[in-house]
Amino acid sequence: MEDKEILEKFQNPDSRNLAFNQLVRKYQQKVYWHVRKMVIDHDDADDLTQEVFVKVWSHLESFRKDSQLYTWIYRIATNECLNFLSAKKKRFFLPLHDVAAELAEKLDSSDHFTGEEVQLKLQKALLRLPEKQRLVFNMKYFDDLKYEEISEILGTSVGALKASYHIAVKKIEEFLKNN
Repeated sequence: MEDKEILEKFQNPDSRNLAFNQLVRKYQQKVYWHVRKMVIDHDDADDLTQEVFVKVWSHLESFRKDSQLYTWIYRIATNECLNFLSAKKKRFFLPLHDVAAELAEKLDSSDHFTGEEVQLKLQKALLRLPEKQRLVFNMKYFDDLKYEEISEILGTSVGALKASYHIAVKKIEEFLKNN
């Protein structure tokens, strides 16, 4: 079902639940993996994905359609991730590198994350990036979003995103070469 149809059906109280179920089916997996790449832990990603769709449900009526629906949903998911990671740092009074170390430890012990050694090294390299660079890299490399789409989601200029991506790639290459 196209986004336009989903939004039209959502406006009708009789088909609202059906429309929302269609939306969740269409975007749940993409949102989950977007969130999972940021928070690493399956349970945290699962909880945050549910939070994202709760927010989508409660704000979908006011969606202005000035961006694509998935861009709007990704923005909500991205903000949820950043808020979660920020709260985690504050809650445990951890500097950024300690949060990255904790996430790397979860990555090593996770039953839900399987991959060959190169993939595991890539994930560890990503954890060393600042959150915004990691977001940009994930959206560009894994989600295959265009810079214009990422710009809409993050509210950052295309030029700044290209620079962030380039810097992230260099840092990842350096990490992979040295580890």
